Amino acid sequence: MSQKNQTPVTYFIIKGISEVPGLQVLIFFLVLLLYLITLSGNLTILLLVCLDKKLHNPMYFFLGNLSILDVFSLSITLHMILFTFISGDKRVSFLGCMAQMYIFSSLTSNELLMLTAMSYDRYVAICNPLHYHMVMNRRVCALLAIICWVLGFIEIIPHMWAISKFTCYKSNEINHYFCDILPIMKLSCSDTTILKLVIFIEGFFLLSFTPFLFTFISYIYIIATILQIKSNIGRRKAFYTCSSHLTVVLILYLSLVCQYLRPATTDTLDSNKVFSLFNTAAVPVLNPFIYSLKNKDVKLAFRRQLKSLRSLKFK
Repeated sequence: MSQKNQTPVTYFIIKGISEVPGLQVLIFFLVLLLYLITLSGNLTILLLVCLDKKLHNPMYFFLGNLSILDVFSLSITLHMILFTFISGDKRVSFLGCMAQMYIFSSLTSNELLMLTAMSYDRYVAICNPLHYHMVMNRRVCALLAIICWVLGFIEIIPHMWAISKFTCYKSNEINHYFCDILPIMKLSCSDTTILKLVIFIEGFFLLSFTPFLFTFISYIYIIATILQIKSNIGRRKAFYTCSSHLTVVLILYLSLVCQYLRPATTDTLDSNKVFSLFNTAAVPVLNPFIYSLKNKDVKLAFRRQLKSLRSLKFK
């Protein structure tokens, strides 16, 4: 590649979801609405988990952590669209871009690990219910959550180390709405072999396959246990306790597969933006609705807290 096409950059320009001028206002308000819905939904669940004593159990402890992850993940990605529309400045510093990429990737890794911890919780609850509270005590839950948070941020370091080896870029314009690994890799004119190797070995096996394998094994045991229950009501009740978690797992993994494991012939930056938008925005939006609409405990907790607020108001 000629030297004139190799550009050392100090900042990047984020093109956004669309460059059509007539769509900018519509995109802004849709993104703002999406962000507010996600923020209110996840914060509501987080507050209910903290305030309602009947939700002080392992399942909702992990759900609270998942809500925190969703809020931060959406904030770190969609804020650029809102900021760009208000300020008109599409620039982001090189260090700011690297920080956004690291935090978003770490939060995605954290979410996969947290869902794996939740699958273990569902496994113990259904397959070993008599010892559930002994096995999933507060110390174990706290330890699992800490491991998920710490490991999630450590696992992405090799990716960032490989990206730090890039010495030049074809352009400083990122055809995306935030700094993500794939657009940066396509933009680089440096050798990306190491990064591709890290993504395949560390990213695929540790970030994706291993959590999926543990989740898959947990649900094999869960389904086998449910099928052994003789009562239809018992089977439905057992399946109900893990249906919300299973729904979230399927949605997240399907979105990640569509985004990162599609055939090269269909892998374009524009299509990546569509799948990435679903992964970063739609999944956090859907999580609160899945856990609240399909969960009687959350709905009852919401009613209890509303009743408490009303009683305080009239005192």
